[in-house]
Amino acid sequence: MEIDLEQLKYPTGKMPSPAPAEISASALRGYINDIRYLPSLVEIAVQTLDAAQLATPYRPGGWTVAQVVHHLVDSHTNALTRFKWALTEDNPTIKAYNETAWAELPDVAKTPINISLTLLHALHTRWVNLMEGLTEEQWERTFVHPESGKIFALKTVAANYAWHGKHHLAHIERLKERSNWH
Repeated sequence: MEIDLEQLKYPTGKMPSPAPAEISASALRGYINDIRYLPSLVEIAVQTLDAAQLATPYRPGGWTVAQVVHHLVDSHTNALTRFKWALTEDNPTIKAYNETAWAELPDVAKTPINISLTLLHALHTRWVNLMEGLTEEQWERTFVHPESGKIFALKTVAANYAWHGKHHLAHIERLKERSNWH
């Protein structure tokens, strides 16, 4: 059976681009809930995995399950910081980071995933509390991504990170299904 690397990379499909021109209040509530529940869903997905399974890449040449969990914390920490910059500065240019290099740092290699799961729960609680308190005007605040030069409104950022969480959760869940890990 031939492996479809594109399907392994994007099990939920690629991030919609461009983002919807209009994001309804209902869609926004859905994105917030996706972000709210992601830590629990990731925790459930990995709770029965042993050390060898956590060290298994979700696809050839991809990150291990443990790296995916640690990456979610790194990425979503940056997202919360970007939200705060956009809320406190006029259209700031955010800082990009090399996610591949971060996934190979010693903290990722040496830290048990339960530490990152705890961080993910705490981080998402703070992030959801922030998002639930935003006004319509604040949701329209923006930042500039330095690599693309694109301007992102916070509504779009919420949509992107809701997708991002489901994308990486699917990496773990599909690997478990393919590997018959129960």
